[in-house]
Amino acid sequence: MSDFPNGAAIVFGATGGIGRVVCLELAKAGSDVAIIWRSKEDAAKILAKEIESLDCRASIHQCDVLIEGASKAAIKAAEQTHGRLHTLVWGAGPLVEQVYVADTTREQWHKAVNVEVHGFFDTAQIAIHHMREQGGSIIHLGSAGDLSWPDKDVLSVAPKAANESLIKAIAREEGKNNIRANSVLIGVIEAGMFLELSKQGVFDEAWTADVQKNLALKRWGQPEEVGHAVVFLASSKAAYVTGQQIAVAGGYGL
Repeated sequence: MSDFPNGAAIVFGATGGIGRVVCLELAKAGSDVAIIWRSKEDAAKILAKEIESLDCRASIHQCDVLIEGASKAAIKAAEQTHGRLHTLVWGAGPLVEQVYVADTTREQWHKAVNVEVHGFFDTAQIAIHHMREQGGSIIHLGSAGDLSWPDKDVLSVAPKAANESLIKAIAREEGKNNIRANSVLIGVIEAGMFLELSKQGVFDEAWTADVQKNLALKRWGQPEEVGHAVVFLASSKAAYVTGQQIAVAGGYGL
């Protein structure tokens, strides 16, 4: 017996380092997946084949959330393909530069907010209307910086903090429609943005030592561990969980 309703989970940011693994963990748990890609079509096609090898159905849909109507078109296409979308996972976001608040440019700030906040708001609002008849789950991949401020991470943490408020609003207002909304707060995970910025030399040994002082578990997290939290929140095992945060962050902020 599957722990998921009929239909699929739709994942925005699916071709990123963490998003890709989230998709695979959902498939391993028995959910079909609608893959949303912006610029990495080849990666989306490869991911779809991996999901199908796990005996689950996969579809790919191109979407740039900065284009008006793009999220609506992608969700409609995915729903037509799968019949129903039982879960929305929001993991879309740009590769953010590490800067102090005082040094952040207007262009950097607007880009981060437009993708992370406006993109999520538009997409979640559309998903809510699609889910009202049969219920569903909305999962936001947030930041463990919501628990303890990490210097120079304003372009990631501050926009995601706005989304934390939106998650609570959705949970409160849409619970009567059996729509749940929760966040997975992500710490330092050996995938995606962390690996890319590490390659660029942004995170040095001093940074590593400083961050690990604030961890209860003295290691970096794995993307599969984020996937496990998403699978739980999307499944019937979390049917009475809404408006909550699960930190996959090794005890950061304790």
